[in-house]
Amino acid sequence: MTTDRASGSKNIQLRKIGVKDISVLVEYRLLYLSELQGKMEDTYREKLRSDLTRYFERTLNDGRFMAVLAEENGKIVSFGGMVIKEIPGDANRSTYLEGDILNMYTIPEARRKGISSMILESLLNEAKAMGMTKVALHTSKDGEKLYRKYHFSEPHYPYLERIID
Repeated sequence: MTTDRASGSKNIQLRKIGVKDISVLVEYRLLYLSELQGKMEDTYREKLRSDLTRYFERTLNDGRFMAVLAEENGKIVSFGGMVIKEIPGDANRSTYLEGDILNMYTIPEARRKGISSMILESLLNEAKAMGMTKVALHTSKDGEKLYRKYHFSEPHYPYLERIID
């Protein structure tokens, strides 16, 4: 998948991230986490870099993760990913595919140009093509408006979580 679209006066090219792009995926995940959670100790950052590389190699190869990036004039400016989960079935279907969108990240100088919308649309189109029944995500306050525009809402059932210590 490669898509060219105009965003403002600049051309944006979208493409699916492949195994050859893992280093980019890792670097942008680290940028995303640094912005969200703050600076990491160098030792931990290198361990995380290594662990993320292995994770993305494994999950891209076995189809449990997919991602899309956006390039503006040849520079990578944004990406978003989706974890793909197969859920056991019920009385209606034997199995379900669901997606968790994560790592929606655009570099600061490329924000407010509609690029995140393009990435999100691409991920949602991929989810539909794969026959997914539901896509979920966590959002920051800054991102909430975008996701509401694409009809994301509170879950129908209470969502609870527990941190395992």
